Amino acid sequence: MSVAAESLPSTTAAAAIAVATGYILPDADARLRKLARGWLWLGLLALIGSGILSILLVVSRTPGVQTLFPLADFFHVALVVHVDLSVLVWFISIGGILWSLSGSTRAMPLGQAALAVSALGTLLMTASPYIGRGGPVMANYIPVLEDPVFLWGLIILGAGSSLLVLRGFVAAPRLSWPLDGAGALRAGLTLGLVPAAIALTAFAWSYLTTPGTLSGKAYYEILFWGGGHALQFIWTAFMIAAWLWLASACGARVPMQPRIALLMFALATVGALVIPVAYLLWPVHAVEHRNLLTFAMGLGGGLPILPVALAVVAGLRPGTPVEPDARPLRAALYSSLLLFCFGGIIGFMIAGNNVKIPAHYHGCIVGVTLSLMGLVYHLLPRLGYGMPARRPATFSSYCYAVGQAMHIGGLMWSGGYGVQRKVAGAEQVLRSTQEIVAMGIMGLGGLVAIIGGLVFVVVVIKSIRVGSR
Repeated sequence: MSVAAESLPSTTAAAAIAVATGYILPDADARLRKLARGWLWLGLLALIGSGILSILLVVSRTPGVQTLFPLADFFHVALVVHVDLSVLVWFISIGGILWSLSGSTRAMPLGQAALAVSALGTLLMTASPYIGRGGPVMANYIPVLEDPVFLWGLIILGAGSSLLVLRGFVAAPRLSWPLDGAGALRAGLTLGLVPAAIALTAFAWSYLTTPGTLSGKAYYEILFWGGGHALQFIWTAFMIAAWLWLASACGARVPMQPRIALLMFALATVGALVIPVAYLLWPVHAVEHRNLLTFAMGLGGGLPILPVALAVVAGLRPGTPVEPDARPLRAALYSSLLLFCFGGIIGFMIAGNNVKIPAHYHGCIVGVTLSLMGLVYHLLPRLGYGMPARRPATFSSYCYAVGQAMHIGGLMWSGGYGVQRKVAGAEQVLRSTQEIVAMGIMGLGGLVAIIGGLVFVVVVIKSIRVGSR
């Protein structure tokens, strides 16, 4: 399948070579692009809702400001929906985009149904803080509100995700040899469907076997532990695909053979196969069950990332100029690499239940998010929209990255003084000047990151409007 010149209005000679030989997918069928546009809109709306709630979160934890806006009572409610929209729904939407563009046109009604059902679930989850009365439960991976509106929204989102994964398997592309960069990307994204299916199975398995005597946080912690670990393998596969794709879109020749890249994708997903073993060997509430899942995630989530990151950096050769249209992509790629490494390094410093923990996973999750933001910029013209404005698009990635680095750094500094996680307002018990300064940096960084995220949304919406004309 060739790439039509008119579908890439600003493609330069270097980028055209990358399309032909690099890690980049050619244009998809018009029906698949339309489906991908629907998933893009769902992801954007989720980010907008998450951004509004993140403002409340930052204000409620920033020393001095928090006394002017006593939002501590709403902090945990906002945190639940913020996390689920900015991580769960956003990443599922990206999966909808990537699996649509990398697959075939088979089972299109199933793909449309997956989008509609997921959108309904997202709407209920977003509305639940305002129309429901459920209390927040700060479980790992998927925090919840114990409210029928939110829980039904989550269940419906899960049903939409199940349809998405099912359609992904049905429409999976055939692997052809010799393998090229595009084939490696398609195969790698198809491999990402395996941990997705395992995650859905793990959620159902936990629901059926979790002791009925448990309630509250203990219940939801066990319910989402296995499936939540499986989700991390999917996000890792997305990030690897985005890194390789963005590097090629910047005109770089990544020094990694397609078959080696496919091996990295396999390593990023094969660890998920350990998860069913943990369910077969031990009950879901056993310590051995939890420890095996943690080991599997560290194995699959760590081994493939470093080789891909080194190959991407070597291909870009820092300091080498790129074409103007590729600058937003390079900004997102560099920012993603740095933030993910920052979060990974913090992971080795965790001791106790303090804010070093959110500093660690914020770095890793933000690293994934930045790579996907850059990929969205690249895909906009290929989905029939306008080119993103270069300067604002470049600024958005750097601004978001700098803000998140400040946010994460403030959390890490505060964690060294024992400031507890998942608390706000007076509950933080900030005793020393150092703790107050650290959390102040966290708050300022959060506001800077919000600006970067807002600029991203504005740039994408403007590009959509230009394309719509």
